[in-house]
Amino acid sequence: MSTTPHLHRATRDELSGLAVEVAPRLLGAELRTIVALPGEPEVEVHMRLTEVEAYHGQGTGDMADPGSHARMGRTARNATMWGEPGHLYVYLSHGIHSCVNVVCGPEGVAGGVLLRAGEVVSGADAVAHRRGVTTPVTPRVLRDLARGPGRFGQAVGLKHPLHDGIDAVTGEQWHGARAELWLSDPVVDIATGPRVGVAGIAGTDAFPWRFWIAGDPTVSPFRWGRGAEDASLGSS
Repeated sequence: MSTTPHLHRATRDELSGLAVEVAPRLLGAELRTIVALPGEPEVEVHMRLTEVEAYHGQGTGDMADPGSHARMGRTARNATMWGEPGHLYVYLSHGIHSCVNVVCGPEGVAGGVLLRAGEVVSGADAVAHRRGVTTPVTPRVLRDLARGPGRFGQAVGLKHPLHDGIDAVTGEQWHGARAELWLSDPVVDIATGPRVGVAGIAGTDAFPWRFWIAGDPTVSPFRWGRGAEDASLGSS
C-alpha cells in the first residue's frame, strides 16, 4: 500500500481556492478523527484520502454546478458550505449515510470537496467495528472499509447533524469529536473524470470534477447517475 509521506497541518489559506482547484490537492492527505460514539471508547482513526469530488455553490466559479447542494443558494442544510474553509460539511445521504466534505473557498463563497474513499492508515479495528465487520480484517476487507462516501463517513465516525461544521484546521472539539486535516506532498499520478452517481449533465464529462489516485485499490467503482449517461452521449 502507501509509503509514509511528509504531512503538515492544513491551513485555511491552502483551502481557500475553489473546490475544483483544491480537490486534487487533498489526494494523499490524511483526515484524522478522534470520536467517542455511544457504546464505544474514544478512538483515533487516520484515513488517507484516495478519491474526492468537487462541488461549487451558486455563483461560484465560471459555470453553474447543477449537482451541488448549494446550487440554489444558502439554506439551513448547506449553510456550512458557505462558511470559512477547513470546516467539514457533514450531510445525510439517502436518509442513512453521513458523508463528509471539506469546505473550500473564501467565506461566503460555497464550495466543498466530498471525501469519496480512503485507505485506513490507523485504527483499522475500530473502523471494522463501526462498519459491522465481524470477519478477520484481511487485505481485501481493509480495502473496502472506506470505499465510497457512506462507508468513509462511517469509518471516520462523524455523524450528521451532530458533527456538521467541525473545524479540521484547528482540531477543536465539537460535540465529542475532533478532526484534523493533514496535507501531504502533491500526488503525481492523478486521474480525473465524471462524478459518481450524479444525475444529468452534472454527472458527465462536462464536470470532470472527480479526482482519484490512479491505480489505488480503495477507489470506489464508477456508476452513472440518473440520465447522466444519456446526457454524456448527447454531448459527444
